[in-house]
Amino acid sequence: MSPHTTPSPRLTDVASPSRAHWLELPAQRSSVRVARRSMSARLTAWRLPGELCADAELLVSELATNAVRHTLSTRFLCGIGLITEACLRLEVHDQDGTGRGLPTCEPGPDDESGRGLLLVQEIADSWGVDRSLLTGGNAVWATLTIPV
Repeated sequence: MSPHTTPSPRLTDVASPSRAHWLELPAQRSSVRVARRSMSARLTAWRLPGELCADAELLVSELATNAVRHTLSTRFLCGIGLITEACLRLEVHDQDGTGRGLPTCEPGPDDESGRGLLLVQEIADSWGVDRSLLTGGNAVWATLTIPV
């Protein structure tokens, strides 16, 4: 499993502040729920289709969980944005400057965790990891197509 290398505009490139939503949270397990609820509220306010919202909430939850569980971060940034009328982008930025990148594990059939990035790979149209210009850590991102 490896991220796509297709370039995609970053959330920091979004022209209008009303088309992006950012949240900074402590790297604690309870923050994942807060991130999911906050992003869900913004997606609903943007009147995006229900299935797209459900997929975006799941992706935000998985990426935030990875930032909490697999990095040395004390805080993380979570963002969503309407890159175009047809593209939603999600980003989670950690503070882990170790350069370790994405967690690597191959979950066994009886394992109860370890499948987050597999879900991201299956649900997202594209995804990847870059060095965060905002935190100096990793910026893991995913895009979803907004149905017209």
